[in-house]
Amino acid sequence: MKKLILATAALAFSASFAMADTVRMGTEGAYPPYNFINDAGEVDGFERELGDELCKRAELKCEWVTNDWDSIIPNLVSGNYDTIIAGMSITPERDEVIDFTQEYIPGSPSAYVAMADGVDLKGGVIAAQTATIQAGYVASSGATLVEFASADETIAAVRNGEADAVLADKDYLAPIVAESGGELKFVGDDVIIGAGVGMGVRESDTELKGKMDAAISSMKADGTLNAMIKKWFGEDAATFE
Repeated sequence: MKKLILATAALAFSASFAMADTVRMGTEGAYPPYNFINDAGEVDGFERELGDELCKRAELKCEWVTNDWDSIIPNLVSGNYDTIIAGMSITPERDEVIDFTQEYIPGSPSAYVAMADGVDLKGGVIAAQTATIQAGYVASSGATLVEFASADETIAAVRNGEADAVLADKDYLAPIVAESGGELKFVGDDVIIGAGVGMGVRESDTELKGKMDAAISSMKADGTLNAMIKKWFGEDAATFE
């Protein structure tokens, strides 16, 4: 009976999307330059610009919804929005729960940031955001993992001495390091974890996935996506060939 109820709910979500021209884009709003809330209180950043362009090409109307990272997948599955576009790396574990479009950012490195050189990255205390690929990596590395609900809190933990270093996406950390006036620095080697970043959708929403895949492909083909990546992440950012 439970499986029947879940299947019925999934069909209802899929049908509701098929009858609508509006797609609710779920993001965190707290992970610049991927996504953040600007001074006007609106979702901004690379993924806002990207999402609006994808919706335009797919002939859909975007509505933006913010959600805390640690519950972003459950709230997609339960129907609170139709996509996750929030710097989410494609992993086999996540792919068992939701589906993904093709990647819209190539696989990019994670990095450690600390207040000083010489931090013990394998045996020290390392901060990471909850439910991220970086948290999983730290947990298996031998270091002591301390998890925080938001990325901002991981940086604060390093600054106030709760953690020796933080592990996060290098694209996220780079502007923070640059603006710290030498207070923060990259330490150790970059770490490659997982694949690229894609848009998450419910497994039942095959029509929506197809439209977004086609839109991403068209942006790759005409160079628009690479230009957008360089605009938000810098000229040295990894792009699509």
